[in-house]
Amino acid sequence: MSSSTNETQTKDKPYWRLVLKHGPDRILVKRQMSYNSMLDAACRHFPSIPRNEVMLQTDRLAVCDGHYAEITAEVWDDILHLLHSVEVTRRVEMTLPVPLPLDNQLVPSKVNEQDSCSNDDEAWYVDPNPSGQAPECDDQVTIKLVSRSGEIRTTKISREMQVDKFLAHASQIFEHSGRVRAIFGRVIMHGDRSIRSYNIEDGDSIDIRVNDFLRVKKPVVYLYSPSDIDVSVKLSLIPEWRLSVIYPVVTTEDHGRRLEWNVRTHQDGSLTERNSGLNVSYLFWEAETNSQAFPRPSVSKLQPVDTFNPVSSSLDDTDSIVIPVDKVTVYLDNSLKVLGLHTEARTSFITYWLPSILRHEYVALRFVPQAAFERAASLRISPQPDVVTRVFMLFKGIRKEDLVNWANARIQAEKDVAWWVNVVGVDPARAGDVTLFRALEWGGMEILI
Repeated sequence: MSSSTNETQTKDKPYWRLVLKHGPDRILVKRQMSYNSMLDAACRHFPSIPRNEVMLQTDRLAVCDGHYAEITAEVWDDILHLLHSVEVTRRVEMTLPVPLPLDNQLVPSKVNEQDSCSNDDEAWYVDPNPSGQAPECDDQVTIKLVSRSGEIRTTKISREMQVDKFLAHASQIFEHSGRVRAIFGRVIMHGDRSIRSYNIEDGDSIDIRVNDFLRVKKPVVYLYSPSDIDVSVKLSLIPEWRLSVIYPVVTTEDHGRRLEWNVRTHQDGSLTERNSGLNVSYLFWEAETNSQAFPRPSVSKLQPVDTFNPVSSSLDDTDSIVIPVDKVTVYLDNSLKVLGLHTEARTSFITYWLPSILRHEYVALRFVPQAAFERAASLRISPQPDVVTRVFMLFKGIRKEDLVNWANARIQAEKDVAWWVNVVGVDPARAGDVTLFRALEWGGMEILI
């Protein structure tokens, strides 16, 4: 074997390479024997992190027990050969006041029910430190704050800190101008509780999310009739949400929850809106709800699959399928086809949602039963169509490490997609009958929690 071949193989050995990770970014670099040289490399590739604040972490070693731990200079030589990737984070120290101890052992707090953002009952929990004396264990805990984009910040805080003060400082760390919420173990943390009450330990991760609107995106309504007719289309939403965008633009009522379009259908599938004279391919609407005004309940209180509410609907291992992101487009096209969507509708559906889907490694998705969606967004068309098809998808990103919780959903992904016909409750044969007056609607929503 030639010396050049040996040299090539030596250079290609995995030992000499390392992946630096920061948020969603992944960079393949040369493994540095010196700890300081590795810090320098991290700063070069992620210049937004000041040199005196850069920190290297890993959760890949057995001793880490699945938690992120800081890699220090004294252990770098010992573990260097064991690492394939390193998390680059910014060291953030938060000096925050410790609340005064409470006088009573029992204090009112919204636990469990309050975590689910329900206002029905007040519960009680035992103050973990009723005496007010300093606990024997360290009062500080080091945690990882994870943004929606995947950016990770590490900080040390007091276990006695109130969550509302923690949220304020987390907002400053990520430079969010609006309010944020914290999610630990799939439970929304409530502001009047302490960090200690959630049993948070060193190395635990807390997801930080902006309190934004949950948005139902691009439901569009097609109308197909054998002859030109005048049609009234009335849409009425439940109180949890309101219309945010409509086209053609018409007057809305009931605080933006109701509208009526009056259109003239044409045999080529186009529509003429009577008020404006606009000629359109479909009727378009979007809606949003404020997660603060209508809080999302805990996972244990989410609604069953036969109901739909934009605030509380979810996906789980029993009602969804989970597939790698590179298989989503084919799966969706096959599913939408059996549900009665024609080529243009399938293409529009997939291309609209594809940018959101591609942010994830795996995707869980399901289609909402038509009857359930109708109860949340009533569609009244006059004269009444011979067949109405409403297809609405819920989806969410799934991390590779969480696939263990979706074993049944992964099996269901291998089933014939025709099973969605019964789930949604549509009649594909009649939906494709050109001799009938037909209404077709598609839309969707990404579940962000």
